[in-house]
Amino acid sequence: MRSKLATGSRYLLGLIYFVFGLNGFLQFIPAPPTMPEGAMAFMGGMMAAPYFFPVLKGTEVICGALLLSGFAVPLALVILAPITLQIFLFHSFLTPGLENVIMPVVMIALHVLAATGYWSVYKPLFKRG
Repeated sequence: MRSKLATGSRYLLGLIYFVFGLNGFLQFIPAPPTMPEGAMAFMGGMMAAPYFFPVLKGTEVICGALLLSGFAVPLALVILAPITLQIFLFHSFLTPGLENVIMPVVMIALHVLAATGYWSVYKPLFKRG
């Protein structure tokens, strides 16, 4: 039986990824008025590859929908793990201020809590060869 905390974390993380993934296509959340120079350079580099953001945001929408629906949740969590880590690293190194790291830390906590509901699936990944 999945814990209520794991299930709630899965729903909240799925909602975050689904909404912000859709925002990448529909731009219904306004962008911040200014960004630090390093963050702008990083974003510019990613935008130079025209496929990158559509693939990233499409992945976020699909995996967010999987988390919300409860279908293939362990797979969605594995696919989203490097994206969650990158979001944390981006805000840790390229956007100054503790307030910019709060949401990524919450996302990591939600990711870990959601994964605890599927520990039996992940457990074999940590066995010795």
